[in-house]
Amino acid sequence: MEIISRQKYIDKVLGFLNKGMILALTGQRRVGKSYILKDLAGRIRDKYPESNIIYINKEKKKYDNLKSHIELDAYLSDKIDSDKANYLLIDEVQDIEGFEHTLRSLNADEECQIIITGSNAKMFSSELSTYLGGRYIDIHIQSLSYKEFLEFHKLTDSQESLEKYLIFGGLPHLYRLGLENPDMIWEYLQNIYNTIVLKDVVEREGIRNVTLFENLLSFVSDNVGQLVSGTSISKYLKANRVELNPNTVLNYLNSAGNAYIINKAARYDIHGKKLLETNDKYFFEDLGLRNVLVGSNRERDIEKLVENAIYLHLKSLGYKVNVGILPNGEIDFVAEKSGSRIYIQATYLIANEQTREREFGNLKNINDNFPKYVVSMDPISSPRHYDGIIHLSLRQFLLLESL
Repeated sequence: MEIISRQKYIDKVLGFLNKGMILALTGQRRVGKSYILKDLAGRIRDKYPESNIIYINKEKKKYDNLKSHIELDAYLSDKIDSDKANYLLIDEVQDIEGFEHTLRSLNADEECQIIITGSNAKMFSSELSTYLGGRYIDIHIQSLSYKEFLEFHKLTDSQESLEKYLIFGGLPHLYRLGLENPDMIWEYLQNIYNTIVLKDVVEREGIRNVTLFENLLSFVSDNVGQLVSGTSISKYLKANRVELNPNTVLNYLNSAGNAYIINKAARYDIHGKKLLETNDKYFFEDLGLRNVLVGSNRERDIEKLVENAIYLHLKSLGYKVNVGILPNGEIDFVAEKSGSRIYIQATYLIANEQTREREFGNLKNINDNFPKYVVSMDPISSPRHYDGIIHLSLRQFLLLESL
């Protein structure tokens, strides 16, 4: 089976190899973690031909007997070779009860380099810290970036390609279905969504009212890029004759976050330089899965998709992303990494002077020298500069590898 390398993740893992840390590839189901792990096995084999590679894929029946760390210990007892460099790769490790006991012991004894993948709440970073005692690197795997989407589907950068990306999203398996088969794609995406909701949220989080949870996700999908709170969502649901208190709303949203369905962007007071505790924005981990919930009405949803795509690209570049708050306005994104910061306003089109003043005016009210951008769907061929603010088309922005 063909493996298309996702080089940025391969390079990141190889950079941490043999440094005494457990490497955990985490992310939503079907974002390609298994293929990256297979790719890594081949890279390690090529680079260290004398090494001993132990590969366990918990999605295969041959490993069904590895139900807990006790069976895992027994399985590995005659697989670890003390005379060689050992590499233990486990796909979907969360399906082995108590896996952390085995991994901590192996890591403490420096018996092998461990690389694992996982999809659900047990593999969320806050949980990993508890399970693995901090001796791990969490490498979050996202769905395909726009650049990867073009590579996987053998497309050239164009407005049409961008629109396909915004509608169908970036789950890697879509390249095998073909973008010319939208009905097949929507059926596949619906099945993935159902699996994530049922297996990674309802079963593991103990959510009893599945319909209510899905209604909540539908509300969030229709309000991408809008500031919401547990209280505001509770009031909206109550107006629609659904009773759900604010604390339960937040718990459900956290559960969706733990399954990598959505991400939260908190509000950040730009002048006060502090995070605010109420009202957040939520963005979906994959655009296609988000569109499953609301349909693909481009004219209605395009501005929300633009903002969600910008958020995902900032995350893929390694930024921590918040929503900027000014005394008399809002900045869509305040992104920080390694002591640097950028500000971004997202909009569909700069249709008139009023829109231009709104989008550029808020950025001009920030009194620091960090880079400032406006990103829109306008078909501009090269970056434009207005009073030190850079205007980029969404296509240009999504192809940038650094900011």
